[in-house]
Amino acid sequence: MVPRAKRRHFDVDYKLRIVREADAARDSGAVGALLRREGLYSSHLATWRALYHAGAREKLKSQKRGPAAKVRSAEQKKIEELTRENARLKHRLEVSETIIEFQKKVSVMLGIEMKPPLQGGSEP
Repeated sequence: MVPRAKRRHFDVDYKLRIVREADAARDSGAVGALLRREGLYSSHLATWRALYHAGAREKLKSQKRGPAAKVRSAEQKKIEELTRENARLKHRLEVSETIIEFQKKVSVMLGIEMKPPLQGGSEP
């Protein structure tokens, strides 16, 4: 079984060291040699350089991938919960009405008289 590759993470000090070494390199091919020695891509260096020269030391820190988590208030959570419950209840109502319509048609076909529903919850 081949071990699964893991994403590499570089700390801020390492990134700063590489950028400074690359900026200090004056010989032809020295930057390429640095990248080969460290096992880095030129895109790493280009990104780190841009952030370093823009003065964004904080941006050099590793950041989580993917979209930022949505911050939802308690009110928004409650609205979403009630919306889901409303949709669920509407579906149950549609199913119930379909069943009742089917029962009415079957009773007409079989000649069974159905009693009307009780009004007001009291029996006659």
